[in-house]
Amino acid sequence: MIGDAFVFDGVAHPFNFDPKNAFNRDGELFANHIYAFHNALTPDDQPKLPPEDFLRTWTPSEIHEMVYDHSDTDMLVAMPLPLTDLFRDGLSPWEECAQLAAHDPERTVFWGSVNPLEGRKALDLMERQVGEFNARAFKFYNVRYDFGTPVPWRMDDPKVAFPIFEKAQQLGVNLIGVHKGVPLGPQPIEHTQTWDMDGAAANFPDINFVIYHVGLPFLDEVCWQLIRYPNLHASLAATINFVVRSPRMFAEILGKLLFWCGEDKIVYGSEAPIWQPQWALQAFRDFTIPQDLCDGYGYPQLTDQAKRKILGENLLRLHGMDPAETSARLGRPQQH
Repeated sequence: MIGDAFVFDGVAHPFNFDPKNAFNRDGELFANHIYAFHNALTPDDQPKLPPEDFLRTWTPSEIHEMVYDHSDTDMLVAMPLPLTDLFRDGLSPWEECAQLAAHDPERTVFWGSVNPLEGRKALDLMERQVGEFNARAFKFYNVRYDFGTPVPWRMDDPKVAFPIFEKAQQLGVNLIGVHKGVPLGPQPIEHTQTWDMDGAAANFPDINFVIYHVGLPFLDEVCWQLIRYPNLHASLAATINFVVRSPRMFAEILGKLLFWCGEDKIVYGSEAPIWQPQWALQAFRDFTIPQDLCDGYGYPQLTDQAKRKILGENLLRLHGMDPAETSARLGRPQQH
């Protein structure tokens, strides 16, 4: 056990699942798919919420309590969703995320989010999120909707994406996350592929890009990208939760990542409140990769050092924070 490991949760959302928030059936389908994740991957010995208790408005205070009071989490990223074409407030409104971060600014980091297809409006909102609300990074989604019709954009698009990345750099931000894989609602799976990350990483080598959900189901492609670009990283958000219900599959996912890109490029995320963080944290701390997978595929074993890096140290460094100094600042026991 590594009970003194620093835990930096890379994503939590104060969702607004109120039915009135969805513009149409596409928004309802998106929300129902998120609930299906909660229902399918929550272990049988953990509370599974009925739809009426899950598909509601979650307040920043509830997220704060779930993450900090009921799990071993030390720091958190408050992560908005800019799905304003499916939901009136984007589903996880950035204003609520900024409020969640302001509740405990020493421990909670705010990431901004905009719709790059909105051009100047998006750039202006980036300025506001950084200047007024101290956004430390940005998270993007490559599929937008217009009356239910998908409108994709790519991370390697010089006209849509590059001005956003340049604006981030002007604002002093060099950390950008992107939803990849895990298609939800009416989102065509082809638009969640990761092919565009090569162009983003190559053209902006000073920006660290985090591929969320390790790009599932495009894991092999992501691994080949991670090993070629030093500024590409992978988040286990919505992936670590396979650890209990499907431990063999999780071992293969993690084993591939460790084999290809090593322990320094993987970061943790809980996706609260889709899942209560503590059970996955406990299972991950106890987790080992089956020896037959190590012998047969050459996967490295998941060491305590690797667990420490994945659970918190890697994400701290991506934010420019020193793990030892941050632990001391928050009164955490020194790691050893």
